[in-house]
Amino acid sequence: MNTLPLNVIKGSESIIYLPKALKHLKRIEQLSFGTISCSCTVKIREDEEQVLSISEDLFTTLKIPYTSTTYLIEHEDTLYLGPLVGIFTAGFTDSMLRPIGERSIFFSKLLSAEKAVGAFAFVFGAHHIDWDNGLITGLFYLKNGWKKIQVPFPNVIYDRLPNRKVENHSALKKVKHKLSKEYLIPWFNPGFFNKWEIHKLLVNDQTVANYLPETHKNPSFTLIETMLAQYQHVYLKPANGSLGLGVYQIIYSREEESYYCRFKDVETQKNRLQKYSSLEALINHLFRDKELKSYIVQQGITLIRKNHKTIDFRVHTNKNKDGRWQLSVIAAKIAGRGSVTTHINSGGVVKTLDELFTDKEEALAISRKLKEASLLLSKAIDSKIDGPLGEIGFDLGIDKNGDIWVFEANSKPGRSIFSHPKLRNYDLLTRKLFLQYAIHLTETMIKMPEEIHQ
Repeated sequence: MNTLPLNVIKGSESIIYLPKALKHLKRIEQLSFGTISCSCTVKIREDEEQVLSISEDLFTTLKIPYTSTTYLIEHEDTLYLGPLVGIFTAGFTDSMLRPIGERSIFFSKLLSAEKAVGAFAFVFGAHHIDWDNGLITGLFYLKNGWKKIQVPFPNVIYDRLPNRKVENHSALKKVKHKLSKEYLIPWFNPGFFNKWEIHKLLVNDQTVANYLPETHKNPSFTLIETMLAQYQHVYLKPANGSLGLGVYQIIYSREEESYYCRFKDVETQKNRLQKYSSLEALINHLFRDKELKSYIVQQGITLIRKNHKTIDFRVHTNKNKDGRWQLSVIAAKIAGRGSVTTHINSGGVVKTLDELFTDKEEALAISRKLKEASLLLSKAIDSKIDGPLGEIGFDLGIDKNGDIWVFEANSKPGRSIFSHPKLRNYDLLTRKLFLQYAIHLTETMIKMPEEIHQ
């Protein structure tokens, strides 16, 4: 009985009533919510109701925002409610209809899974923190919309900062350091992944090295030329890029002795394909205002195709309530006409594996391969980066020989694939899993803190 409905009864005697099935918790002397704890007296219900009742004074002192279903963690003489999960971000507005601007819908969906797992989740930014009193004015999403409620510091924090520029803001770095290092609050999915840093972490790991395309940072003209001779096409990508922006595919045609470059025009937002007589002309024209030291060059892979269009796969993995990696969703992405990537903002289309492969055995075999690769990659990355990691989004490809390749790993994966009607159930699953992992982190922090702060 890990979750129970929570209600409030009149009184100021710091009493909690537990169902008969929890009579072994009669020894509990402290009740805790977030980072606030207070003394309590436990009584066992005489009726058969499976409800946790607490007196008004406890409800007020602990600053529990509302009655709901709550997860229960017991340790020594304390019963922990919640947990209280803070989602840290930036980009707030003054509107209570859309308090986080265009991302308000995303966050409202994220919070809506809390009741199913027994957590209390809210969104907050640096300016919502009252350091003197150890309180946060959090944004909760309730039946009637967004509401600001003052709560204790949370048990765990999920990092959803919107971009790298914001992430590197000194004031936000200080907040993260203070909460995670001084208050010892577990902070998961900290930081955006850098393509080159992830490549360096994995390239010498024999469990996953075979999934990595040949990749180099700060490529020279000679290196690009050599790789084109070997692979016929390569990709130039910003090391810190996202959403497929700034990606160039360079193709060498032996027959024509010419070079082609496919990219998305920043000004017109249209997919372009341009021909050049030499690689030097291509580089000088397209990169005259850019420094290649911020780019990586990556081996081109001839991926499987449908109707002459390239296909790759978005695979999400999440840690579950046991802290173990599991596959949460696979979606196929078909490149838009003339697009260098399969991203939806470049005309890409999302399909399920069953829609793409009419042969069910083929779909199942591909699903198994992608699952095996994504779980191995998740474990490898998790073992090599600092801070708890609860979810990863992978862009994977399959070549004509059936081999799997990883093109990108994202610590804050986009959710555009969930707009597909047949993938909406998986959207809910991933939202539940992030909260279940938050519960796991909370429980670990309470019972075995050395595993998190080692």
